[in-house]
Amino acid sequence: MEKKVLAVIPARYSSTRFPGKVIAKIGSWPMIRYVFEAAKQSKLVDRIIIATEDERVREVVESFGGECLITSEEHKSGTDRVSEVARLYPEYPIVINIQGDEPGIEPEIIDGVLKNKIEHPEWEVSTAARPFKENEDPLQPNRVKVVLSKKGRALYFSRSLIPFPRNPIIHPIYLHLGIYAFEREFLLRFATLPRSILEDVESLEQLRVIENDFNIGVYLTDDSLPGVDTPDDLKTITEIFKKRNLIR
Repeated sequence: MEKKVLAVIPARYSSTRFPGKVIAKIGSWPMIRYVFEAAKQSKLVDRIIIATEDERVREVVESFGGECLITSEEHKSGTDRVSEVARLYPEYPIVINIQGDEPGIEPEIIDGVLKNKIEHPEWEVSTAARPFKENEDPLQPNRVKVVLSKKGRALYFSRSLIPFPRNPIIHPIYLHLGIYAFEREFLLRFATLPRSILEDVESLEQLRVIENDFNIGVYLTDDSLPGVDTPDDLKTITEIFKKRNLIR
């Protein structure tokens, strides 16, 4: 029996570094619409809900035909917002969190993460990563790294360089991409777990999963486009979209 998939796109208006970024324009479309259209192209997603805390976002979403729910203003993370939505829809046993500030997310990555989750029921969560590019600095702490087991399970995530190159062995360094597919029951449980020590040290929510002895599988892709955290990031992704004829 196939498991139905609910895609939830957390789209908080009140971003600290860039308020309203999810409805900022890239060409004629708001950024959130690019994420929504990518999710629509997924072969595995059955329903898409955009979750926000602000009526301005809902108005924009509904203007292009998206389904939107107003969620609590008190959520401290996108996962908490996704969990609130998932609680309302028990008919979807798999829930995928697609970040609202990732306008360049590709349907192939969405489906790769979902396929990884469906094929590995022993992994409570699935996410994605790709190798660092030559022009990217893996020492930057805002670029999260992940190391994997031979079977593709995440061993650790860090803002520090992992593995540390103590010996001159050629080894790929993987950049973590912020997309997560959950077993719904685990997602609801995860939201109740207290913050872990490693999570607080690194300020990485996914470490709560590992520190509580649960599993995260990692789908590897060759490439990905950058997300948007600041107005400068928006300019960068806009230029990339122009070069790739992705502007709408």
